[in-house]
Amino acid sequence: MDLKEDYVLKAQAGDGEAFIDLMKELELPLYRMALVIVKQEADCADVVQEAILKAYKSLHTLKDPAFFKTWIYRILINECNKLLKKRMLLMTGDELPCRPSGLMDYENIDLREMVDHLDENLQIVIVLHYFQDLPLSEIADVLGISTGAVKTRLHRARKLLLSWLGNGTERKMSCGTQ
Repeated sequence: MDLKEDYVLKAQAGDGEAFIDLMKELELPLYRMALVIVKQEADCADVVQEAILKAYKSLHTLKDPAFFKTWIYRILINECNKLLKKRMLLMTGDELPCRPSGLMDYENIDLREMVDHLDENLQIVIVLHYFQDLPLSEIADVLGISTGAVKTRLHRARKLLLSWLGNGTERKMSCGTQ
């Protein structure tokens, strides 16, 4: 059992400080994931806070402390999706978001910006795998899909990113799941 699992067990036993220590370590990665999904910094803190609160209240339902990180990412993604649904219900037709597909200054674009132009389902697997270092099996658990589906999404995302990088001066970022 590693140190994090020990903290999870302590937190499940009612040790609030252990839970706070876990959250201090995960706060920034959770915030980054929320930003990828909700796209607005103003909403990130809210969904992260809500996810942490839900995790704290239902910590007793976590069966295996080794999956704490996967479990809390799933809670966060669910909270982000709730916010997005609520946001969509409040928008009028003229306000619906549109992903940029025209030319921009791609000479100075970084990988993170390119990832932001991917469809959400591709963004999430890239962020979880490459930026949060989750293994494929945990990503599958977090998203509720098969490991094969995770591999397919990673392949599609990498293929799109490589095509954008390789298109020279005509780099148009048209998003799609193909």
